[in-house]
Order: sequence, then C-alpha cells, then structure tokens
Amino acid sequence: MTGDPKFDLWYLIVLAGAVLLGAVLPVLPTGAAVSAGAVLASHSNPIGLVGVLIAGTAGAYVGDLIVYAGCRFGGERLAGRVGWLRNNGSLDSLRDRLSSHEVSVLLTSRLIPGGRVPVLLAAGLAGYRWERFAVVDLAASSLWAAVYMAIGLVGYALFDDPWEGVVAAIVLVILTTALSGVIRRRRNRKKSHAE
Repeated sequence: MTGDPKFDLWYLIVLAGAVLLGAVLPVLPTGAAVSAGAVLASHSNPIGLVGVLIAGTAGAYVGDLIVYAGCRFGGERLAGRVGWLRNNGSLDSLRDRLSSHEVSVLLTSRLIPGGRVPVLLAAGLAGYRWERFAVVDLAASSLWAAVYMAIGLVGYALFDDPWEGVVAAIVLVILTTALSGVIRRRRNRKKSHAE
C-alpha cells in the first residue's frame, strides 16, 4: 500500500497486533485503534479502509481464539477466582442464554464493553464446540471491526484534519463505552429490584 506515510502496510500490521494484544489482555483501547485507523485511511488512502477492516477483524478474531482456549482449558480455576462468578447464578445464567441464543449472545458480547470475556468463559466452561465458536466469532469480530470503523468514519466526516478526526473518533468511542456501561448498570439495578 503506497501513499501517505501516515497510513501504510506497517500501520495495518501494528493495528492487527495491537487489537490482538488488546483482545488477549483487555487493557488497550482496541476499538479506538480501529476508529483511528479508519480516519487515517480515509484521509490518505480510502481503499485502505478494507485493510483496516481486515486488520481489525484478524486481530480481534485471533485474540478471541486465544482467550477462548484459555477459558476452555483453565476456566474452572478462573471462575473460582473471579468474584462475580462465585456463589451466584451469573455463570449459569450466561450458560442458559448461550444455549438458547448462542449466535446473538456471542455476536453482541463483542460489542458490549466488558461482555466478551464472561461470555467466552461461560462458553468454555459449557464445552461450546470449537468449530461453532470459530465460525460465530469470525462474524462477531467482523461486526465489531465494522462498528468501530464506522465510528472512525464519523470522526473523519466531522473534521478536515486527520488528527482532529482521530481525536473525535476516540472521544466517540469513549462516549459510546460510557453510555453502554450506564445503560447496563441501570438494567441490572432494575432487574435486581424486580427480584
């Protein structure tokens, strides 16, 4: 990929690596990285959006496979150490939802901040088939990358300079994540008051 030095093949390789690392160790803002990649690609090489989608999807997918393998083979010990899984029905509830709505649960867990690892843990502990997981997670990773790319395109559309678009995309990602967390907490409070 030639063109603007701000966006090239090395950027895509670094993007895929950062997303993979963030999927395995969920401390990196991987969605913001994909959004920023979309802004940079739009400014310098719009065909590079395909590369951003592929790099984001590939990093997320490989990272999810690694996390799922860890949950599948070390899940019981992890479940015992994670406070919200001890002495309550959270894991059983996730298993039930997974068995009755497997595709939608796996697809949406990638889009809900903090939702991916518990669902992967529940799937691993429930013995969810590798083949099925690999197919559904490919769709989930692609959807996730496309959503964060779209957020980046909003940043691109709002501002002329690439750095402004990147900042706008990152702010949009943070706002989306915060809003999602508020909505999830309110639902949990309503659910606990109803019980």
